[in-house]
Amino acid sequence: MNPQGPYDPYEVLAAAAAEWDAVEPLLSPRARQALAAALRRLRGTPAGREAAARDAARLLTDAMPDAEGGRLVAAAPRTASSAGFRAEDLAALVLDRTRMVGPVLGPVRERLLAVPALSDEVVIRQGGDPYAAGLIRLTGEGGAVRLPRFQFSEDALPWLVVLEVNELLAAGEDPWGVADWWLSDNAWLAAPPASLLGTGRDHELVAVAHALTDGE
Repeated sequence: MNPQGPYDPYEVLAAAAAEWDAVEPLLSPRARQALAAALRRLRGTPAGREAAARDAARLLTDAMPDAEGGRLVAAAPRTASSAGFRAEDLAALVLDRTRMVGPVLGPVRERLLAVPALSDEVVIRQGGDPYAAGLIRLTGEGGAVRLPRFQFSEDALPWLVVLEVNELLAAGEDPWGVADWWLSDNAWLAAPPASLLGTGRDHELVAVAHALTDGE
């Protein structure tokens, strides 16, 4: 389905992000691959964004059944604006495979990406292992991986209690949720858990993590 008439490709992409649970099953692996390539260009230089957005919108609607593609284009301004999604949210869904998008989870993602973090290269240069099992790895804009700094001691070695707690809380499955737990105020601890690292309260951190998992 090739959209006819004027339309805003950014709105189409935003609407697709807002309705991703319904849109994703309609895309073949080949269509998803082509969409991903266009979204990578959307994240590139500003000069190429407009063309990349139009290509991504066309690829997306062409890959969908005619009725669904037409409905997405027709509903795009209303759906995207009312739901508070952006074209960049679709790039995060497709390229970063994160659900931390939209008006509710998007700000949480931005807040977590704004905290001090290390790259793989910096950790390696300082003698640490950025791929140690249990470390939280967050994917930021452009696919860059960020390892929240609180996970490491001053010599870039991971705190053992962080690895233990991350495993208990299944950080590999939900790195954003576990990162938010570490950095948010905790009623049981009367402080953000990350602020207690290195203070001799490791047993409390583990106990609270156990309490969370035991209550599930």
